[in-house]
Amino acid sequence: MDDISGARITGFGVALPPISQSQAEIPGFIPDDDPKKAFLEKVIAHSGIERRHLAVDPIAEGVRSWSTGVRMRRHLDEALPLSKDAVASALSRASLDASDVGLFCLVSSTGYATPGIDTGVARDFGMASDMKRLSVGHMGCFAALPALEACTNFVRGNQRPALMLNVELSSLHLQPPPYDHQQVVVSSLFADAAVSTVVQPERRRRDGWGLDVLDFTTRTDAEHEDCMSWTVTDEGFRMTLSRQVPGILGEHLPGMVREMLARHGLDVSDVTWWAIHPGGRAIIDTAESSLDLAPVDVAVARRVLNDYGNCGSAGVLMVMEALQRPTPLEPGKHGVAMAFGPGLTIYAALVRGA
Repeated sequence: MDDISGARITGFGVALPPISQSQAEIPGFIPDDDPKKAFLEKVIAHSGIERRHLAVDPIAEGVRSWSTGVRMRRHLDEALPLSKDAVASALSRASLDASDVGLFCLVSSTGYATPGIDTGVARDFGMASDMKRLSVGHMGCFAALPALEACTNFVRGNQRPALMLNVELSSLHLQPPPYDHQQVVVSSLFADAAVSTVVQPERRRRDGWGLDVLDFTTRTDAEHEDCMSWTVTDEGFRMTLSRQVPGILGEHLPGMVREMLARHGLDVSDVTWWAIHPGGRAIIDTAESSLDLAPVDVAVARRVLNDYGNCGSAGVLMVMEALQRPTPLEPGKHGVAMAFGPGLTIYAALVRGA
């Protein structure tokens, strides 16, 4: 298969909400006399997370009692300024004027409003009135990669830049008690962030780096779709997360990744860096073991998980940004990004240093 790109990632912008919460503070979610408190403390000790950033303090503000409508209004209030920070940073790093954006793709699984974040950002940045808009909603943690594929196809077909914005505020969906074991895990894992990504027709950044987007692949295991869900309820969005998920992902991951690489005459050993969605310690462990990766290959994913937690669809982009920041992928070298979510779905992308 020819390595036809035509679309290049030229900038990332990451924005984090101001509240930074230590994992040591989380047991305050559960009363001392709740029998699940000891389980929560065990989960935290093995989570691989030290801190998370949150848009709201879920205890101080009583999020658990809010209706879905209240949560959605708060999502817009908190997400818009955070999104603008991420977009401004990405546009600056890509040396792109907002008025030149041809497609604006908004990705979120934690809040919805129309008109909403995308129209607010477009208005405040002076984006063109004929700019196309796309919303990718409720796909969960893997949503960044199908959205990136849509942006890539737009850039290839139209020779105009695309801007992707992933904004996830999971802190708005803390569920009311009583808590089962899955809800204990979920409440200690997810965090908030916004990441913006610029995709342009092939051109180099002023500082020389870029990522040519070459290919995508995906697998959905519908037999195990009940192992992960993200359900709209009257009290926000409720997630379920089975302990089976890492094992199921491990069954599919090696075959699908090697098939994608083989289309380009590559093998796992030819990949320079791995951007693994920091969905949890067990998720990263599974990617490392099933693909026979070295600890250094997953070190950045572990660091992002440690410092920020699982930021939903923004997570894999945070790893890509962190990999590019100190040592950009050298021209001609390859990287693989992968993310996982409800379906049960795995998505992966192949990129090359430009």
